[in-house]
Amino acid sequence: MSLLYPWVLILVPIYLLCVVYCKPQRQMIYFSNTRLLAQITKSKNIWHEILKLVIVLSMVIALGSPVQKHDIKFDSTKGYEISLVFDISGSMLQSNKFEISKQIVSEFINSRKNDAIALSIFADFAYIASPLTYDTKAVANLLKYLEVGVAGKRKTALYEAIFLSSDLFKKSKSKNKIAILLTDGYDTAKSVPLEVAIEKAKDMDIKIYTVGIGDEYDYDSAVLDQIATQTGGKFFQANSKEKLKEIYDTIGKLEKSKIQTNKYIKYNYYYIYFVLLAFIASLILMMTRR
Repeated sequence: MSLLYPWVLILVPIYLLCVVYCKPQRQMIYFSNTRLLAQITKSKNIWHEILKLVIVLSMVIALGSPVQKHDIKFDSTKGYEISLVFDISGSMLQSNKFEISKQIVSEFINSRKNDAIALSIFADFAYIASPLTYDTKAVANLLKYLEVGVAGKRKTALYEAIFLSSDLFKKSKSKNKIAILLTDGYDTAKSVPLEVAIEKAKDMDIKIYTVGIGDEYDYDSAVLDQIATQTGGKFFQANSKEKLKEIYDTIGKLEKSKIQTNKYIKYNYYYIYFVLLAFIASLILMMTRR
């Protein structure tokens, strides 16, 4: 708790100086046994002075406006819209690539506090597991329960996944639209031509980062580089868990959200309690002085 107007506390020493040096002039009465009179009135006078001090202190503190501050922050966020396109074909079971990728993608999702995240998966066919949402915890939780086989195990519908995930941005007004495509294979579904998939992404103004996971011969690095280059993204190769994590960290830094935070202060006012205390002390003083 603090005072909005702490300078009013100067009234307290002024009051104390007045108590000492500004004695009120009263009518004098001569009494033969002054010692006895002093003993009788001493305790009563002490309580009166304490009550007066309580009244003055309470009123001064009330004038100073005691408050409790609460900082409230509102984010004026220029976030990104990010589509995560995740390969869950059968080949991802080799060398535990699927579980490693899930863990790192989940960490990436949790790091994007101010972005809308979508999740698309593909194997024999592609489908959208989650549309764009700011509830990143829900997307990370959904990813946790994904298993190889929910979209088949035999094929890799890579180009179809790009085409389908581009539809997520149909109604988007964001200037920052990104897709991160992770795969360990070639397109074997042949459901959508590569040129059509790339043109769809370019029409939506989506920048695609492609990540090839595993050994270099597992995936078509030329195609992944072509997808990234033509959409303004970048192609990465990951042959280890550490390298994959480094890639997602790099993408996170390249596409970092710009956040402008507006800070407001909420005040809880407590002057009324001190006014009430002064009022009660005044009543007690009046009653005892009678």
